[in-house]
Amino acid sequence: MPLDTSLSAGRPQKFSVCVFDVDGTLLDSDAALLEPFLALGVPAAEVTFGHVLADECARLGIDVADYLAAYRIGQAEPYPGVPEVVARLDRWAVCSNKDGPAGRAELDFWGWHPTVALFADDFGGPKQLGPVLEALGVIGDEVLFVGDTAHDRTCATASGAGFALAGWNPRAVPVAGDIVLDRPADVLGLLDNLN
Repeated sequence: MPLDTSLSAGRPQKFSVCVFDVDGTLLDSDAALLEPFLALGVPAAEVTFGHVLADECARLGIDVADYLAAYRIGQAEPYPGVPEVVARLDRWAVCSNKDGPAGRAELDFWGWHPTVALFADDFGGPKQLGPVLEALGVIGDEVLFVGDTAHDRTCATASGAGFALAGWNPRAVPVAGDIVLDRPADVLGLLDNLN
């Protein structure tokens, strides 16, 4: 799928800050996220992705503590090209539905140090881009939010941020108006804060 950089009227062609989702965007994490559910007896076909862990565990009748005990930090690997991209960014952030302690441990494992990293426990529920923007001291139209789900798209729209779909994730489904990125390096062409 070719890179679609069409932006809505009035939106800048370049963004000053990039905010990333983690699972399915920075990390190829489907297998790592699924493994604890399988170990706890949940059939693979019943598991869905992109939710707050507590909500998915409740839906499946699994205790969050049991899930986290079975989850292995570092099992999910970065998509090819992601480490090189984040290394080029002066300021960047994370906005994720991932469990906070697991998300922070995952960032530490990969040696990533975003300016701001907020997770489900920081939001008290599903992720919201607003608190990330506030912590960064920016407004929506300065920000490109890169994610892989409809919820990510909704977060960007609600905050007035640009949205780019992580097209390198085969589960990501584009809709009209999305900026679709084929590979992580495509992010760099939309930003003006590179090392």
